[in-house]
Amino acid sequence: MLTRRVFTPAELDYLATQPIGRLATVSPDGQVQANPTNFFVDAGTGTIVIGGHALGASKKFRNVQRGSTVAFVVDDLATVDPWAPRGIEVRGTAVALTDHEPPVPSFSREIIKITPVKIVSWNLDGPRASRTV
Repeated sequence: MLTRRVFTPAELDYLATQPIGRLATVSPDGQVQANPTNFFVDAGTGTIVIGGHALGASKKFRNVQRGSTVAFVVDDLATVDPWAPRGIEVRGTAVALTDHEPPVPSFSREIIKITPVKIVSWNLDGPRASRTV
């Protein structure tokens, strides 16, 4: 079986060094919510897995269950002098999975799995890159 190459090597390297990202979802009435969350990248499938303590009881989990598209951002400053922001934004579809084997011990049995549709990165492979996957 072929693996789906979604992220560049530089993007994968960067994401592996970052412990927290921010997940944005939209409720059925149009209210946007963004929250910090932990994550990991499943490089074999090209997905991002969001987990955490009691994720199934969260608004973000319910929003995804109700069909929300998502945006996930991970960013930081490589240096402050000179100013050098870098990061990645992943826009895509998501599924909320219950009774799932936790991918890491600190996660509950609920996860959100994001399938990228568009990736925008800056100062990882170059100044700015945007692509549909």
